Amino acid sequence: MSSHTPLLQTIEPDEPSAPLPSGNIGSTNKSKPNVAFIPNTRPSETMATNEVDAESGIAGIFRQSAHPAALFCLYLFRISAITVYVLCGLFTNDYVLSTVAVVILLAMDFWNCRNVAGRTLVGLRFWNQVDDDGESYWVFESRDPSRPANPIDSKMFWIALYVFPACWLLLFIVSILRFNLSFVPIVVLALVFNVTNAVGFTYADRDAKQRWANSVASSGWGMGIGGVGGQILGGVVKNSVGRLFG
Repeated sequence: MSSHTPLLQTIEPDEPSAPLPSGNIGSTNKSKPNVAFIPNTRPSETMATNEVDAESGIAGIFRQSAHPAALFCLYLFRISAITVYVLCGLFTNDYVLSTVAVVILLAMDFWNCRNVAGRTLVGLRFWNQVDDDGESYWVFESRDPSRPANPIDSKMFWIALYVFPACWLLLFIVSILRFNLSFVPIVVLALVFNVTNAVGFTYADRDAKQRWANSVASSGWGMGIGGVGGQILGGVVKNSVGRLFG
């Protein structure tokens, strides 16, 4: 090799290699859709997977209610009375104004619960009546058992009937412990209104079930059972229902 020959010219070039295959090995000509991966994304966990989930919550309760307006007013008046009583000291120092506002809401709730909500949601009414001799007694009315109340309406009505008196009782205890005696008469009035409705509708419900049991017993269970057998079955129904419902 001459010393004047450049070194690069003395090196023989490599043999041309076969072109490398491009694309996926073993791939076919079928086109595949592009898949995009987006980090930190998860499927929505709030979507309803069945009818039970879709009908849950407050909106579901009102959708299933047969009388949503009556149910809304029942909870509106009861929640408003407690809310105004608890928060009245934060917005005004006028004791008279706070007392009047709470008493008006309590009176509206008492009238609505006894005359509208009870009759509409569960088909029950009660009132006190005075006869010609001056004696007072309770009168109960109930819906025909062949037309039962909506289960959602009935459940929410009885919850409101028993839960809110317990809330007012708790507020009464708090007022006594904090020596806030100026608001005790308001809480006592709320307890009187709420407990009156609770007791009245409880007895109205028992009276309705007792009359239903009497009608079933007198008809011999509707199967044509007469004579001694019908009397025996009628007595069993009356006694059992009487022990169960007071």
